[in-house]
Amino acid sequence: MKTKTILILAILIIGSSFKNAETRKNQVTKSQNLNISFLLDLSDRINPKKYPSNNMQYYQRDVEYINSIKKAFINHIKQKKIIQLKDQMQVFFDPAPQDPSINKLSQQLKVSFDKNTSKEQIKNVDKIFSEVPLKVYQSAIKDNKYIGSDIWRFFKNKVQDYCVKDNHRNILVIITDGYMFHEDSKLMEKNKTSYLTPALIKSKKLTASNYKELIDNGKMGFIPATSGLQDLEVVVLGINPAKNNPYEGEVINQYWLAWLKNMGVKKTYIKSADLPADLDPVLQKIIIGK
Repeated sequence: MKTKTILILAILIIGSSFKNAETRKNQVTKSQNLNISFLLDLSDRINPKKYPSNNMQYYQRDVEYINSIKKAFINHIKQKKIIQLKDQMQVFFDPAPQDPSINKLSQQLKVSFDKNTSKEQIKNVDKIFSEVPLKVYQSAIKDNKYIGSDIWRFFKNKVQDYCVKDNHRNILVIITDGYMFHEDSKLMEKNKTSYLTPALIKSKKLTASNYKELIDNGKMGFIPATSGLQDLEVVVLGINPAKNNPYEGEVINQYWLAWLKNMGVKKTYIKSADLPADLDPVLQKIIIGK
């Protein structure tokens, strides 16, 4: 009887060990495969005439943020053996730009790597992501028909299908000023909305140090657009609050953090529209931990 009991225990322990080893293996594989998506806000926030910046124009900062993440992505690729490659990077707009030249350029910004990838292809992708984003922004500015970005509806209808891939570390990088507004997505449910504007912040009296208490007590925030985003990390870059409210940035951050948490997002990083040189090491650490 004792022998049988010991045998059963041994089988259970061995089985558990194999299961734990398999889990660890899957976790390592998942972290080694990057799936990076960008969602770009091409609203008039990038207009250098309407929102000039003495240090560096905001569209130029956007381009350099993309370049920093591209650099981290390429470094990640180079550290892997070719046979291990299962990585991809892509850029989205929502809604799609009406300008055909922007759409044509954006097609080049969807790339994937697998065991058949050559070193030349990796170099080519490095070059494309160093040059094409600037052309996209320049075309949008020249076109002068700023389409904005329907971030809320992108989460509602597309983020699960477009940005979450099995057995990958999924990272969505949203480059925006932190405000959220689009004509097609103006929803309100009690004190929750699908949008956030300087006017809304002012109307809710979120302009003093008690903003957090007002938000919590009034149950303010974004309406959750979806759920089940436990396999997604979100990086929000370029937060640029209006200067006439000293608490505007904190309000924006609280809205975003609560919204993404309520939708189950695994990790959230929110960064201001700092100079790219200052933000570069932070982005490198987020993407590849260095």
